[in-house]
Amino acid sequence: MKHLNPDELLSTAELFPSLETAPKLTPAQRMDRWAKVLDEYDGPICALRRLEYLRGDQLREYRGTNTPLTVAFNDPILRADGLRGDSLGEAMDFFALSDQDAHHLLCDCHYHGTMTASGLASRIRQHMRRQERWEGWTRVARRVFGWAR
Repeated sequence: MKHLNPDELLSTAELFPSLETAPKLTPAQRMDRWAKVLDEYDGPICALRRLEYLRGDQLREYRGTNTPLTVAFNDPILRADGLRGDSLGEAMDFFALSDQDAHHLLCDCHYHGTMTASGLASRIRQHMRRQERWEGWTRVARRVFGWAR
């Protein structure tokens, strides 16, 4: 081990930005980060089971092992940005997902045992593109027809 004085240490150290001082991500950036984390994930992943039969608190409290929610929660960047847990309700709030969005992206009835992390990442990106198109058309319609927000 080589001993350095503080000036030498600062001049040679590699500095990385702190996660605590990183700017907050937009909902689209959060979804993009989730897709990236899923692309890099190489373990088993399980779809959420029978979401269409859960209501209210049951839906929001839903959690499981090896789900896309646990993959997201294990990412330090998403946690530093405010993801507080691996329940479905926490994920829906954090990623700005409706009940319908969560069902479409995460429920086992859309995968029939074939969910993969990379496949879900692709599906999340498709969802983001649809959202962007819808928001664009909504802006145009508001301008053309003079609709108020």
